[in-house]
Amino acid sequence: QMELSCGVGGSAAAPPGPGPPPAAAAVPPVPPMEGEEYESLPSGASLGTHMVAGAVAGIMEHTVMYPVDSVKTRMQSLQPDPKAQYRSVYEALKKIVLTEGFWRPLRGINVTMLGAGPAHAMYFACYEKMKKSLSDTFQHGGNSHLANGIAGSVATLLHDAVMNPAEVVKQRMQMFNSPYKSVLACIRTVQKTEGFGAFYRSYTTQLTMNVPFQAIHFITYEFMQEQINPHREYNPRSHIASGAIAGAVAAAATTPLDVCKTLLNTQENMALSSVNISGHLTGMVNAFKTVYQLGGVPGYFRGVQARVIYQMPSTAIAWSVYEFFKYFLTKHKLENR
Repeated sequence: QMELSCGVGGSAAAPPGPGPPPAAAAVPPVPPMEGEEYESLPSGASLGTHMVAGAVAGIMEHTVMYPVDSVKTRMQSLQPDPKAQYRSVYEALKKIVLTEGFWRPLRGINVTMLGAGPAHAMYFACYEKMKKSLSDTFQHGGNSHLANGIAGSVATLLHDAVMNPAEVVKQRMQMFNSPYKSVLACIRTVQKTEGFGAFYRSYTTQLTMNVPFQAIHFITYEFMQEQINPHREYNPRSHIASGAIAGAVAAAATTPLDVCKTLLNTQENMALSSVNISGHLTGMVNAFKTVYQLGGVPGYFRGVQARVIYQMPSTAIAWSVYEFFKYFLTKHKLENR
């Protein structure tokens, strides 16, 4: 988001990768007990279950790590105010709290929660449905890496369509000396001065970032599962560890695109005027050129530390919460039958 990114964000981050495949061999029935394995449940959880589990996972992922996300946005600033220059995530959080108030790192969290719920609900519902259909086609019901990658990429289109306007507002609220008094004031001002298109100015960049993010994330996640959980049992610790490592690798690799996205979302006035850009910066190619003009190659990796620190626990949280709620809701339905 994990990232999604939603990912897990990758949030905005990306939602997490594919779930464990169905058990390969039938096992004798055993009485239900505490800690019952996920594989012993039917694999076909309902659409509603995927949506509820996904919404909860998305909200948890974005809210728990939100202060670090605020730091990441500021550290990606290409020409930061002298009062907003930070050497590390810890130093940044400490400085923000001491100079701007205790609640400042949480500014804009409400719009993120509003966006994350429906965005992740749609993401997981689309992902699970497509993953199953494509796996049936490619490997007759087996776990296909290609199916997982395609399903995640298509689901990202839906996720980002909902999340992008929330990202624009959130990042403007997070910036140092943000002129907006509230989320509603920010929405009204942006709409009035820049038009509706401003809320989707970074959409193509977001997609260009999240599609490779998902591909790298899924491949790394599957590789880690093969190493530490070869039998693919439901094992929360292995899912957390695999998700965290996959999130970190994908986050580091896609940081240049995230820096460009932040520039398109925030339209940093000082940075743009210093390279004689008047009006609004649009398009990924222009963003790439501008980042290079302002910071050279190192400019593409501004905030990489904060992005990785944010993404590792975010992906782990989204993964574990999603799998737990899917397990819990499916088990609850079975017990009610």
